Amino acid sequence: MTELDRGKAVAFLDIGTNSARLLVVRINPNRSYTVLSEQKEMVRLGEKEFQDGLLSEEAMDRTVRVIKNFCDLSRTYGATEFVAMATSATREAANRMDLVDRVREVADLELQIISGMEEARLIYLGVSSGHHIGRKTALFMDIGGGSTELAVGDQTEYSYLESLKVGAIRLTSMFVKKPEGAVPDDALGRMRKYVKSSLVRSKREIMQSKVNLAFGSSGTVVNLSEILLRQDGSSRPGVIRRAQLKRLIPTLAGMDLAARRRVPGINPERADIILAGAVILETIMDELHLNEVAVSQRGMRDGMLMDYLGGLEEFPGFRELSVRERSVIQLGRACSVDEEHARRVTAIALELFDSAAKKGLHTMGKKERELLHHAAFLHDVGDFISFNDHHMHSHYIISHAELLGFSNREVLIMANVAKYHRKRVPKMRSADLRDLDEKDQQSVIRLSTLLRMAESLDRSHCNLVQAVRFTKAAKRSVKLIVTACGDPQLEMWRMEEDRKAFKRAFGKEMVVVLNSIEG
Repeated sequence: MTELDRGKAVAFLDIGTNSARLLVVRINPNRSYTVLSEQKEMVRLGEKEFQDGLLSEEAMDRTVRVIKNFCDLSRTYGATEFVAMATSATREAANRMDLVDRVREVADLELQIISGMEEARLIYLGVSSGHHIGRKTALFMDIGGGSTELAVGDQTEYSYLESLKVGAIRLTSMFVKKPEGAVPDDALGRMRKYVKSSLVRSKREIMQSKVNLAFGSSGTVVNLSEILLRQDGSSRPGVIRRAQLKRLIPTLAGMDLAARRRVPGINPERADIILAGAVILETIMDELHLNEVAVSQRGMRDGMLMDYLGGLEEFPGFRELSVRERSVIQLGRACSVDEEHARRVTAIALELFDSAAKKGLHTMGKKERELLHHAAFLHDVGDFISFNDHHMHSHYIISHAELLGFSNREVLIMANVAKYHRKRVPKMRSADLRDLDEKDQQSVIRLSTLLRMAESLDRSHCNLVQAVRFTKAAKRSVKLIVTACGDPQLEMWRMEEDRKAFKRAFGKEMVVVLNSIEG
């Protein structure tokens, strides 16, 4: 029996120029993983480094102390494996091996110093694994304390990686002479010029890639988004517009540090470097003609996890799955669903969907079919809490799980489709559906009805039903041919109960005909 067969805990540490981050996960025997802990501490490892090229004793002491605490915490969760990586500040410091030695001695941990390109690769893996990108070409930007990482790619692979020596702490130390005071226009101008010159080569490569969308990650980007939400009434959650930054930057620059710390939405610990971070983002958006950037909460430590899982033999094809598929399978396995039954119900539900479309019973398309697919796989996750009213529990779990790659609307549709696979049939005025428009409400009613029927057709969990198809759709009725082996008595009995739900959803009587075959 391998360690993975028993389940094991792994800790991932991302030691950046400004912050240290921890992610502890348990990798389960069913090939899912469970997040046990996420931590973040401000360490300012790069403080004063960009003036003399050395990590200060105070900064190393702070960082080692945090790393030791992270390791101790991880071990309380049973962590037996540690993956620790240090980035910009450490790789550029002349005394970087002093930090590595201290971490080894104090925390019993091997700290890897990675290149800027490797950092960009891991950030790409982390961010792309949390958003539905598909075949679109996306730009990924992570503005750190000492460097800014850029990547271009789609859902499954990158085409360009770059690491620029441009970061919020670096620019602040280079161009802000009086950190306690306001920042003059000439300092802002020098920052912009420095970023622009650093971006020359990358600009040429990225512009040729014809980017369709852009993501920004890191604490700087997230905090700028929070500030703008409080400052600008036109702000949309999770999006930063270039026009907003151009209004915000002069406002922040005109404040002294004490006033900046009181800005609504700001993290006071970032008040001294947030302006430089904003200038970096603004200049990149200017140079690459980006009107808006989507804000991602994910980053390098998530990429470290994805990279680790992708290297395990026990996770075959993990990277090849879409982010939506991965998150659905992960949730299902974390809740110990009966995968064989879930996949059979899913297959039947999709057969019903496709056959109903061919007979003109609905006009729903690929997007609705995909949501039915995922809702069907997850329809029984509520069993994890209790079989009684498990459809209610499924609704709660799906609604509150971190289903990466899905919009809030899509999660709401899937949660309701799963909820209504049994018991009462939803109504248009149902409270569960009030946050959906009329079209989506109708989709929920029809998709949940198809899922209800698919569940009935594997009620015995014996895989008796081999095929289903609608035929002879008349004005008031439609015939459903069920091809089955063995004795599907339970399935056929349940289908009789589903006829009322079908008529409400599709406006026709359903006649079910059994076609028995030799088993």
